[in-house]
Amino acid sequence: MLKLESIHAFTEVVKHSGFAAAGRHLGQSRSVVNKLVLQLEAELGVQLLHRTTRRVSPTDAGRAFYERCVNILADIAEAELAIAQLHTEPKGTLRINAPMSFGTMHLSPAIAAFMAQYPDVQVQLTLSDRFINLREDGFDVTIRIAQLDQEDESLMTQAITPIRRILCAAPDYLNQRGCPQVPGDLREHDCLQYGYLATGSQWRLIGPEGQQSVKIHCRYYANNGEALRDGAIQGLGIALLPLFIVGEALQRNALKIVMPNYCLPPLTAYIAYPPSRHLSAKIQLLTTFLQDWFKQPSWEESQ
Repeated sequence: MLKLESIHAFTEVVKHSGFAAAGRHLGQSRSVVNKLVLQLEAELGVQLLHRTTRRVSPTDAGRAFYERCVNILADIAEAELAIAQLHTEPKGTLRINAPMSFGTMHLSPAIAAFMAQYPDVQVQLTLSDRFINLREDGFDVTIRIAQLDQEDESLMTQAITPIRRILCAAPDYLNQRGCPQVPGDLREHDCLQYGYLATGSQWRLIGPEGQQSVKIHCRYYANNGEALRDGAIQGLGIALLPLFIVGEALQRNALKIVMPNYCLPPLTAYIAYPPSRHLSAKIQLLTTFLQDWFKQPSWEESQ
């Protein structure tokens, strides 16, 4: 098994381009550092360094190994720091990505309350509906709304709150066009659809007869739920939207629920992060805080 001490010595030699400089940084003699690297090369069975009297540089194999080792040592340092912080107040920056509508309408006040409770935490909140790669885009966590069982298995996930979706329309629209009773009736109506919906121009509804798919006539596409809500309020047609977006409009009778005996496949708002961040005190505290904050969501109270 490779010794971390040898790996650390090797990375310092590459970083400082020499054994003596690496030794000074590590507080060890040049000969000790050289011995550690030689042991590492022997165990790997490959030469990691080109050695001359003037300089030391990595071989091709050494360069590739160095890049992996730097990441490994960084993960170990991060894990050690996370363990140390588990019993202390969280500090530092937390980079969060979240969907636009959920973020502006409901998440932002929760984040503000979280920061008030933990004043040493700085938050960088980015709201966007595009699918992001946590590592490549530089985020610590992302909040997503989807089917939890379809999440990338390389990420850790924890549910925050269930998300209910409904069909709704303006009272004036329903008075003019009639109120559909079964999924097939939707074919005679104008519909408003989220632009990124994977099922295209079909809605899958679950009712007394089980799950049914119905092809709809879409009058208005948008990639933002609030835009679709506003269109529905203006009488453009029937919208399929999360209750957290339309709850307030339903409460003031600007919208009415359509076909209440039919529902959509369930979604979940959840937090996702890389396994390397599982021990982060900031992330665990944020997860617990959001689960408590959304235990009884305000949009459900409107029903």
